[in-house]
Amino acid sequence: MHKSDGSIILPLTRRKALLGLGAASAGLALSAMPFGHYATAAEATIRWWSPQSSPDQLAAYNLQIAKFEAAHPGVKVLFEPTSDEAYPAQMAAAFASGQVPDIVTHIPSFSVASYYAKGLVEPFDDVIKAIGPEKYFDGANKTYATSDGHFTGTGIGNTASDNLWVRKDLMEKAGIDKIPDTWDELHAAAKKMQGGGVYGAPLPFAKNSATSFVVTTLIHGAGGQLFTPDLQVAIDSDATANALEFYTSMRELCPPGATGYSWGEMITGFVSGATATGYYAGRVLANVNAQNPDIADKITCVQYPTISSSVAKTTLNDFPSVFIPKGTKNLEVTKLFAAFLFDPEGYIKQLLAAPGHVLPVLKTIAQDPAYTSNAIIQKYPKEVEQMTVNAAKGYNMGFESAAHKPNTKSVDIIASDVLSEMAWH
Repeated sequence: MHKSDGSIILPLTRRKALLGLGAASAGLALSAMPFGHYATAAEATIRWWSPQSSPDQLAAYNLQIAKFEAAHPGVKVLFEPTSDEAYPAQMAAAFASGQVPDIVTHIPSFSVASYYAKGLVEPFDDVIKAIGPEKYFDGANKTYATSDGHFTGTGIGNTASDNLWVRKDLMEKAGIDKIPDTWDELHAAAKKMQGGGVYGAPLPFAKNSATSFVVTTLIHGAGGQLFTPDLQVAIDSDATANALEFYTSMRELCPPGATGYSWGEMITGFVSGATATGYYAGRVLANVNAQNPDIADKITCVQYPTISSSVAKTTLNDFPSVFIPKGTKNLEVTKLFAAFLFDPEGYIKQLLAAPGHVLPVLKTIAQDPAYTSNAIIQKYPKEVEQMTVNAAKGYNMGFESAAHKPNTKSVDIIASDVLSEMAWH
């Protein structure tokens, strides 16, 4: 429907926003959307940025875009892929030029917190209300809460970034009867399994975010923190020294090219069978079944080992986000689209583009038969449930524990490579 001046009237009922879901839908409840009354222009174009753009993910995005555009004539959504490694520079350039995308998904929550602290992000409270706060896993939005009582965004999913993946067949062949629980056990197991063209681990030793994540996992696994709860630097510690000593000891068990490894090489090393263990999120499951099905029944994952059994294990979850940069010219319709991304049909298709990798943030979706009936989810129920539960209560560089203040400098720390340089040297 159009006004006389040509702008589109978009009634913001939950029914409209979520494409007429039935009252019995397992997805979002039907109630009035708590923001604006119509889009600002008849020919509004929403620019959507994300570094996650595999073919299956693009197919899910295209479905979501097509259904949203069909429900809102005159509104176009343009998807623009970005980069996992380069997004800090890409976002910085967009903010500096004033040419910001309207919506951004799949970058870590700590980056969003940093942008919000600089006044570069719209509060996301309205969208969370539209989705339904009661549908989220407990604590799912904790990392998005701000000191001024708002939310910077929400999770488009969760990831258990730092699982230890193992080959059960290689463990049996090497006479290892227990999945490693400590660093010493991991080093010994990787060493026993190494040989015959197979390396023990695919850990990265380059200056990049992948190495920074491993450094963070190991510092936490040594009982340390990057910062104190009041955000004083805490990295000069015995825990850090122990973490780096262990990391260095693993170099001999990694392929020669590990000095140039990032995320792609890490997953490929394990999936291809070139390494006996892996460090990665749940995409391993789909990739193994598609690319190396001979080992599909021989893999499993656990939380990454710690320095000793006395140090509790945690899961590093970068909380892949969805947020709206400040400066969008299409704020109201972008909020509609942000809420629509959680419509069950499109959201489940997006999650199942890489089943087990990006995990649902909504309890209603995790229990939806359309999600749970997926072949990968059914084949690895223990691994998927473990990752889902651990990721939902996980932490990251910007939110290191329940006692920590949100660290709004985390994106700058990652971009500086100061963490990865400690392992690189």
